[in-house]
Amino acid sequence: MGIPQVDNFDIVEIKFKGGRKEYYRNVDYLSLTTGDPVVVDVPSGHHIGYVSLQGELVRLQMQKRKIRDDDNILRIYRIANQKDLEKWEEAKNREIPTLYRCKQIVDELGLKMKMSDIEFQADNSKATFYYSAEERVDFRELIKILASEFKIRVEMRQISLRQEAGRIGGIGVCGRELCCSTWLVDFKNVSTSAARYQNLSLNPSKLSGQCGRLKCCLNYELDTYMDAIKDIPNVERPLQTEGGPAKLQKTDIFRKLMWFSYNNDNDWHSITCDRVREIQELNAKGIKVFNLQFNESSELEDLAAQSTRELELLDKKFATKKKKKKPRNKGKQAPVQNQTPQPQPQPQKPRQRAEAPAVPGQAPNPENRKKRNKNRRKPRPQAENPTVQAQPAAKKENQKPEGKRRFPPRRNQGPNSNKPGNE
Repeated sequence: MGIPQVDNFDIVEIKFKGGRKEYYRNVDYLSLTTGDPVVVDVPSGHHIGYVSLQGELVRLQMQKRKIRDDDNILRIYRIANQKDLEKWEEAKNREIPTLYRCKQIVDELGLKMKMSDIEFQADNSKATFYYSAEERVDFRELIKILASEFKIRVEMRQISLRQEAGRIGGIGVCGRELCCSTWLVDFKNVSTSAARYQNLSLNPSKLSGQCGRLKCCLNYELDTYMDAIKDIPNVERPLQTEGGPAKLQKTDIFRKLMWFSYNNDNDWHSITCDRVREIQELNAKGIKVFNLQFNESSELEDLAAQSTRELELLDKKFATKKKKKKPRNKGKQAPVQNQTPQPQPQPQKPRQRAEAPAVPGQAPNPENRKKRNKNRRKPRPQAENPTVQAQPAAKKENQKPEGKRRFPPRRNQGPNSNKPGNE
């Protein structure tokens, strides 16, 4: 069993120079892909274009543009070969010189028309001249001059300013290529009401495109704005307040906010749409509100008192200074300061003076000992030093009680110092 095949729509959309698109029938069922150059039938010869769309989408485009699927649709001959493309390239090279010469002839004849573009057929047998004019122009003499000078059949076609911008092309303020030169086919009427609904300033230099008319993109988001406006109240007259009439200055459609000013003042006050409806209902009953935010002055006083209380609570909260808690060193020891250790005082030992060696065989003279005791200096009293730490209790016990100072036994440094009679 073979694979079942679905019958495809046999009409193909072909794109020509300047974004012009026409529909041709693929009679020979050629295997085409988007972008292939094909040779198509035209009323006066043949022309070359590129495949832009095929399949069921072509059927939808034809229904949108209200084109009937009948015998008036011409056929596709073949896929263009190299010879066809070279001949078409020679025809296109004649377009710019012909356009310059045509503008000179128009100036000589004094015709009020603007030549925008010229398109030669691929077989180099016909040329279409596109022009724009505000009034009706008699160009019969112009056709005779062009046909005799360029030896070609001439067709004059008038286009609008939007179509002229689409054929020339360019970059819009959005930074992208113009919609009319890429995908836009039908040009709808654009009015200034579309700008008013979108709260745009009616500045012609900002709202007009490269064609000099209002931008086509103003209609893109118009339906979204129309749905959002349904929830916005209609303010036909100023709102009546005790401070004076408040006039509408601006409306934010998506945020549902409306700005009013008192007596055309420069200060604008924003309120919600629900608040506007509430004020309108009170004004309809003959009641004036205190201001745009409050109906009565007592509400404003209550709000001021409440804000004062909140400020007092904040003052009490931050008036008492909290004691700073010392950080706890968890598992960390405080850094040891570089302190030089102070030496502890040591107990002074009595000075021992060496005695003259005793003459062997003589006993020590007791008078000499008394003289030495008299000449011995008394110890100076030590100043109280708070840094000196107290001696341990064990050393104090070993000290002798105050009273007569007892000197340690004197030791003679002599040859007979070890004898018992020398003490």
